[in-house]
Amino acid sequence: MAHIERLTVYPVKALDGMDREESEILPGGTLAFDREFALHDADGAAYNGKQAAAVHDLSTAFEPATRGLTVDAPDERQEFALGTEDGRARAGAWFSDFFGVDLTVVRDTDRGYVDRREMGPSVISTATLETVASWFADVTVDGARRRLRANIEVGGVPAFWEDRFVGADAPAFEAGGVRIEGVTPCGRCVVPERDPDTGEPTPEFREQFVRRRRETFPDWADRDAFDHFYTLMLIARIPERDRGKTIAVGDEVEVVDG
Repeated sequence: MAHIERLTVYPVKALDGMDREESEILPGGTLAFDREFALHDADGAAYNGKQAAAVHDLSTAFEPATRGLTVDAPDERQEFALGTEDGRARAGAWFSDFFGVDLTVVRDTDRGYVDRREMGPSVISTATLETVASWFADVTVDGARRRLRANIEVGGVPAFWEDRFVGADAPAFEAGGVRIEGVTPCGRCVVPERDPDTGEPTPEFREQFVRRRRETFPDWADRDAFDHFYTLMLIARIPERDRGKTIAVGDEVEVVDG
């Protein structure tokens, strides 16, 4: 049976994820706590793993009730109360020193700082992660999960199941009474090419990924909806009528008309 296998949010954009048993849909159409905080540079642009491989030197934990962030760096541990202006200021100063860039910690409780602000959560299947991991000798399923950083993981479906929800006449799916509509495939950046623990690039990751993705592209997907083969994961949208509802691990997933 198709079901929600895992829900993961990333409270501070670019830092570690946090698994949730259930998640409320925010007014902006994203999952609660997902990218609620972000690091911005002096120009107001997001600063993340695309700019700094040093994010892999940090291990973080987040406490939802207090918005407390614990950061383990190579030689120290820091704790910040991100729910307060003072805590965000302290965190911004520390991250500025760590990365050597003038940074501030910003907050958005309505939709978070997802890359595509007009869209919603990202979706991938467990089988897709297993398949991608099998393409590389040193990539585990959990490693693939951490490289790709999806919000909603669907179990009980075949690899690349999520590809069917974009393109002409694409269906949608429902989970826990929440309708989830595909918007666009996710073109990947440099981050999935790196080992999530060390930050070291996997040799020829992009080339091998593209070759295998082309070879395994499913018949049920609309090829015209994909700009290239360095693409994996679905970026979705949740209609306004379903915002404020909750989805949970174990919810049955049903494909419905588009």
